[in-house]
Amino acid sequence: MTGILIINEFLHSEKFNEIHSWLMEAAKKYNIKMLLKTNAEILIDISTVPSKEHKEKIADFVLFWDKDVRLAYYLEQLGYPVFNSSKAIELCDDKSLTHLTLMNCNVPMPRTIIAPKTFENIGYTNYDFLTEVAHSIGFPLVIKESFGSFGQQVYLVKDYNELMEKVKQIGTRPILFQQFIKSSFGRDIRIQVVGKQVIASMYRYSEDGDFRANLSIGGKMKALQPTKEQCELALRCCEKIGLDFAGVDLLFGKEDSPVVCEVNSNAHFKNIFDCTGVNAADAIIEHITVKLHAR
Repeated sequence: MTGILIINEFLHSEKFNEIHSWLMEAAKKYNIKMLLKTNAEILIDISTVPSKEHKEKIADFVLFWDKDVRLAYYLEQLGYPVFNSSKAIELCDDKSLTHLTLMNCNVPMPRTIIAPKTFENIGYTNYDFLTEVAHSIGFPLVIKESFGSFGQQVYLVKDYNELMEKVKQIGTRPILFQQFIKSSFGRDIRIQVVGKQVIASMYRYSEDGDFRANLSIGGKMKALQPTKEQCELALRCCEKIGLDFAGVDLLFGKEDSPVVCEVNSNAHFKNIFDCTGVNAADAIIEHITVKLHAR
C-alpha cells in the first residue's frame, strides 16, 4: 500500500517536522510506502480533460497534515481517499464553523456570537453590534479569531472599552465572542480521538495566572483518565464533524461537566505522547489501514 503525506511547504520548525517524521515511521510499521509531499509540490491543476498524470493515481490514500483545504478537496476530486476530509478540516480550521456544525447536536458549548462579516477595504463602519454582544454575553468575555492555533489569537476582555479596543486591533479578521467559563479558568482537557475510540487524554493547567491552559504558552500537563461523559462528548463532536482523528479540547462547566472548547483536525500529539506514552501516529495509520481494507 502507498500513501501520500501532505505537509505545508512554508511551515518549517522542529515542532512540525517531528510530527511528520513520526507519521512516516508509523507508516513503515504497517508496510506502507509513504511519499512526503508539500502543498507546493502538488499543485491544484484544473483541466476539462484530466491529464494522464492525474488519471493514474500514485497512491492508495492521502494523509493530509495541513490546512490547505482547497488542495485536499482537489485530491478528493481526483478520487483519492483523504484523511481527514477537506470538509472536516475546513469545519475545524474555522472555529465559527465548528460551533455552527455542533449547535444542534446536543453538544454543550459556551454561548457564542459570531461577528458580522466585513471586508478588508471597508472594515467596520460602526460597532453597534458590540453593544448586543456585551448585553447578551456579559463580562468578562472571550474573543477568538476564527483562525488560530496553540491558544494564540484568543483574548479575555473585562469591560466594554477593552472589547472595543481589541476588536479594532484585530481589524477585519473573522472573530467570534464567547461566554467566559469561569469554572475552567486556566484548565482544560485534551482528548485524542482516532476512529471511534479515545486513545489518550491529558489535563492541562496554567500556574501563571493565564486563563488559557495551552502548553505552547506555558501550561502544564498530566495524564488523565477521562470520564464516560467526557469521552462520549469528544466522540460525538468527531462524528458530527466527520473526523477520522482529532484532538478535542473540553472545558470544565458547572460541577465540572464537560463543555466543548475547540476541535482540532490536525492536533499536534507530541505533548500527549510525552504525557501518556501513547503514540497517536501509530493509531492514525492503523485506523486508515483498517478503513481502507474495509472498503
